[in-house]
Amino acid sequence: MNLKVIAFDADDTLFVNEPYFQETEQKFCGLMSDYLSHQGISQELFKVEITNLKIYGYGIKAYTLSMIEAAMKISDKTIPVEVVEKIIEYGKELLKKPIELLDGVEETLQALHGKYKLVVATKGDLLDQRRKLHDSGLGHYFHHIEVMADKQEKDYSDLIKRLEIQPEEFFMIGNSLKSDVLPVLAIGGHAVHIPFHTTWAHERIDYKVEHKNFYTFEKMIDVLIKLQ
Repeated sequence: MNLKVIAFDADDTLFVNEPYFQETEQKFCGLMSDYLSHQGISQELFKVEITNLKIYGYGIKAYTLSMIEAAMKISDKTIPVEVVEKIIEYGKELLKKPIELLDGVEETLQALHGKYKLVVATKGDLLDQRRKLHDSGLGHYFHHIEVMADKQEKDYSDLIKRLEIQPEEFFMIGNSLKSDVLPVLAIGGHAVHIPFHTTWAHERIDYKVEHKNFYTFEKMIDVLIKLQ
């Protein structure tokens, strides 16, 4: 491989994210439990989230707005203002969660820094993702931070053009087969999947990925086996 850029997803690849959302969802379900079962509330929230992706995009602020909208639908617009205030509080709590680095992340970045151009390629809210990278202490390893509206083939192609490289010189590492692997392989890049123990339903696929440029490792540090 003639690689020039190693790109990393952020949430659940560099640091913990999805468990915090699941914790918040459980609190939301408890808050709305007079109206529906927990399963029913989760399903309604998920439907609202997916509908709103094209409007709000990804991230905590979008999730908070979707919780408020879901609460309005579930209650038939009868929830008191105190419930809305509580949901907003949940969103702010999410934004203040501590940064928990995943095992082997910093060691891997240290080993690769200076040998390749390292970038972050992630979805979410721009302000929040920059805050998390700053608070993580990892920011100095990266040449470029790209907070993407989505992770489709065109989004990666645009990023690669900005980096002034060819697709075959691009190596993406992430926890989502749907967002971090499939579109990169489709445009001719290389991709590594490092599974996280929990994945948002929207990011799951139900088939096996087979491709000459695809690799999977259990831990971040194992990526060095391929790159060194």
